[in-house]
Amino acid sequence: MTTQSISTQTPSTNTHQKRKSQSTAALTLGALGVVYGDIGTSPLYTFQGIFSSSTGVPLDAPHITGAVSAIVWALMLVVTLKYVVLILRADNRGEGGVLALSALAAQSTEKFPHLRSALLLLGLFGATLFYGDSVITPAISVLGAMEGLTVVTPTLTPFVVPITLGILVGLFLVQRKGTGVVGKVFGPLMILWFSVLAVSGAYHIVQQPDILHALNPLYAWHFLCERGWLAFAVLGAIVLALTGAEALYADMGHFGRKPIQLAWVSMALPALALNYLGQGALLLAEPSAISNPFYNLFPSALIWPAVIIATIAAIIASQAVISGAYSVTRQAIQLGFLPRMSVLHTSANESGQIYLPAVNWVLLAGVIAAVVLFGSSSALAAAYGIAVTLTMMITTLLTFFVMRYRWKLPTPITFFVTGFFLIIDLALIAGCMIKFFEGGWFPLVLGGLLFVLMATWRRGRNIALATIRKEGVELQAFINTLNPAEIQRAARVAVYPVADSSTVPQALLHNLKHNQVLHERNIIVTVIFADVPWVNEFERLVVNDLGKSFWRVTLRFGFMDAPDVPQALKLCEAFGLSIPLFQTSYFLSRETIVATPGSGMALWREHLFATMSRNASGVVEFFRLPDNAVVELGTRVQLLPKFSSL
Repeated sequence: MTTQSISTQTPSTNTHQKRKSQSTAALTLGALGVVYGDIGTSPLYTFQGIFSSSTGVPLDAPHITGAVSAIVWALMLVVTLKYVVLILRADNRGEGGVLALSALAAQSTEKFPHLRSALLLLGLFGATLFYGDSVITPAISVLGAMEGLTVVTPTLTPFVVPITLGILVGLFLVQRKGTGVVGKVFGPLMILWFSVLAVSGAYHIVQQPDILHALNPLYAWHFLCERGWLAFAVLGAIVLALTGAEALYADMGHFGRKPIQLAWVSMALPALALNYLGQGALLLAEPSAISNPFYNLFPSALIWPAVIIATIAAIIASQAVISGAYSVTRQAIQLGFLPRMSVLHTSANESGQIYLPAVNWVLLAGVIAAVVLFGSSSALAAAYGIAVTLTMMITTLLTFFVMRYRWKLPTPITFFVTGFFLIIDLALIAGCMIKFFEGGWFPLVLGGLLFVLMATWRRGRNIALATIRKEGVELQAFINTLNPAEIQRAARVAVYPVADSSTVPQALLHNLKHNQVLHERNIIVTVIFADVPWVNEFERLVVNDLGKSFWRVTLRFGFMDAPDVPQALKLCEAFGLSIPLFQTSYFLSRETIVATPGSGMALWREHLFATMSRNASGVVEFFRLPDNAVVELGTRVQLLPKFSSL
């Protein structure tokens, strides 16, 4: 048996190559349009949350100034210092996001297997919370924008929810068309939005310059200390100004660290700070404006234009998290936490532009439920913070292991930096947990259900693979017993995609048993998804010559790669293994999972896993196999009893 492989020590990706070909200015503009849509719409509803009846904050000058100071310095500490300065440095070959970070942390702790597994599960839980954000962000952003209609005239109040639902349904319906065309105008539109935020805020600051005292962090400190234990309720509202901070890190792979940092420092942060200061200045002059402090920044003649541009900004914010949900789902599938789903590529040039129909319709159902259930942005605000703050805490914990074991920073520095941010995260979580029964349960229940699904799929697949491995026939021993002279050979190439290449594929055994024939060349293909986002083409495959016209080919893809198996198999030509497109058949073993008591999971989880397995998207679509060259043969798999491995 001989082994050949392609390897290199210099990773490169299509994403990186495309990024180099674009100017920093263009990428910064794109980052402004996609990355900051969520946090950019926070001024629509943050102040109403802080001065709501549940917080008990008096609407007077000291408390208004203190609240503005707390918002501004939360932006500085959490968004600027934690994410823009620190977290963006923790890139997994250019990719960001909680799953990419957990994979990076897991790589850094390979010497500790149990810790590695725990970090992957922690990242998985963070990913499930992202789906809660993907449901609530479109609902609260569009609702907050539409509530401007009540400022125009109270008679439009009954139409806010129906119009919101109409916009959201339309947004999800156009997802299958792709975001390429719309994405080109995101940047300029968000420049307009942030300009509106800055100008409207600056105008009122000039009218009430006393609000500039809020730039002194002591005002924020005294404001929170003066509230005592009630400060946690205020923190639960202040966190609304930070929603979308995770997007800075999650979208790093699309734009790169520097453009995201430039977009924040040059446009997003100044505009947001000016608008919050402006809303504070307005409330100093007119406390009655608290009914809707954002729209009350504008004179009556400009309310309609403000509603229109706010609606556009809300749609952009919604689009960002919807696209992010597609990306996170694909990562979860390829890391083995979800069954295969139909993935449609909506751009011939950008592999990251994908559409997952199942995710799209589930998200739409969740968004509609959120709008109908809560009915207003202020009510949704109670549900918003918990998922966001828990994700922030998970990011901080994962960063600790990256700093300590990958960056090799001294332990005292690692503990101090991550400990500082962890204290802030825990305070924000405590503030949001106060609102648990007011709606905070919503994203936690959603995340918990998704976590059960993902953990069940991962564990079920491990049990199923162990079953196949135990009951299967060892491949090399099988090949050694073959006598080529006694077996009829078909003049074609047979490719057997399998999860475990150490045993004989069930499809091959069925073919040999029922058709009594082997092909001239038999290729056992295994696809492995690495815990890195991209795998270089030169690291794509390993080829093993097993003898007697059998080969084992191992293909490696990253969790952001599009797994095109026929395209990858063309690389076998370099090893003298020809796989002609029109002379190749793909034989698939379609497994039917049979739940059996005592197999290492509760029986209800086994039935859940079996259901997920039956409804998984086909191998043909997922690995882009040619439809007219596929033969499927079924096999039943009974899960092994007393299986305990994770």
